[in-house]
Amino acid sequence: MTSEEIRPATAADVAAVKAVTNAAYTHYIERIGCVPPPMEADHAANVAAGKVYVTGDPVAGAVVGLVVVEAFADHLFLDSIAVRPDVHGKGVGRRLLHFVDAHARALGLSEVRLCTNAMMWENQEIYPGYGYEFVERRMDGPYDRLHYRKRLD
Repeated sequence: MTSEEIRPATAADVAAVKAVTNAAYTHYIERIGCVPPPMEADHAANVAAGKVYVTGDPVAGAVVGLVVVEAFADHLFLDSIAVRPDVHGKGVGRRLLHFVDAHARALGLSEVRLCTNAMMWENQEIYPGYGYEFVERRMDGPYDRLHYRKRLD
């Protein structure tokens, strides 16, 4: 895998998917007061369903970032994006977000949707910078969620 390659995850990647997800989301537990849903996801089932795409370090052979997506009739839902903290600022998240757009277009979809916890305030700056517009805020159980969408050209 080259450093630019984003590929479908395989069963061999499940442990790495869990590790990267946990590394990316653990610091939010105290802030939001509960475990973020991506940490409790059934990673093996998501990988088997073809929802997980990974990118990695070709030298170390390690997964450094991933996205979990799900296609619907009218949009692609970005369920989770996770980047290992030690590679923040190196463009991994940017490449993954661009991949999500390209993947949606390849599926014939003209919109990407996502939600983030209101307490993950960094995301309120990141997503609009990539063309996402705020749609609504609503409670989903214990989660105060901000919903975004991006219309693709």
